[in-house]
Amino acid sequence: MKFVIAAAFQPLDHLTPLARAADECGFEAMAFSDHVVYPEKLDTPYPYTPDGSRRYDETSQFPDPWVAIGSLAAVTTRLRFTTNVFVLPMRNLFAAAKAIATAAVLSKDRVTLTVGVGWSKIEFELMGQDFGARGRRTDEMLAVLPELWSGRMVEHHGRFYDFPRLCMNPVPRVPIPIWIGGISDAALRRAARHDGWLSDLQSSEEIVACIAKARRFRSEIGRGSAPFDVMASASDAFTVDHYRRLGDAGVTHVLTMPWVLTSGLTSDLAQKCDGIRRFADDVIARLR
Repeated sequence: MKFVIAAAFQPLDHLTPLARAADECGFEAMAFSDHVVYPEKLDTPYPYTPDGSRRYDETSQFPDPWVAIGSLAAVTTRLRFTTNVFVLPMRNLFAAAKAIATAAVLSKDRVTLTVGVGWSKIEFELMGQDFGARGRRTDEMLAVLPELWSGRMVEHHGRFYDFPRLCMNPVPRVPIPIWIGGISDAALRRAARHDGWLSDLQSSEEIVACIAKARRFRSEIGRGSAPFDVMASASDAFTVDHYRRLGDAGVTHVLTMPWVLTSGLTSDLAQKCDGIRRFADDVIARLR
């Protein structure tokens, strides 16, 4: 079992000390959420709460994930970085490929790309990308990205992207793992085609059910025996026994804000760092 710190909503001046503490204490990774703007009024409902209200407000911090990862990779040695999630179809294919590859190279291959298709139509429009075809474009982008990261001369002639022979640098030294976030059947089928799945904030029972469905989808396409990572955020898991049960069900990574268990949703940096150290002693060390 590996543990990932959710960096969502953290003040930017807290990120470096939090990453250093996580690096020193044996956490596997840090994950960054992704929004470009906070629309005052939504034109599409937030899909992860019963009433469609957002879990954050206009003061919540959303740094660019790849800028943040590039910065924090320079002050850590083993900590990996991922996204929770990166809204890939909201971006230009080549700009996204360049940013992700650069972060991977600068971090010495400590990047995992976790992708979602997004839900905020207004953000897509502001970024100049089509909202309606975002799922299909995501699939084509995910097929093209490893080609662009190969360093070879490649060309592509698809439904949404069409380009002649070209190459892109810098080139990651190892393949960048691709995980998919989302709880719909479409998201789980997409995850089954790639390297891993990210849950929403769900109960353990809901997470286990999604894992079973993703495994079934993987078996249907002949990938049932291939390694498959699961990064889960369980609303009812707080103890070593809870985490062991999740591990037995197929969870490989737990996404958490460890200081919440000791100090709640504190804004105090010292309490956050102390929470990271206490979680390492009370949970990570006991699971090794």
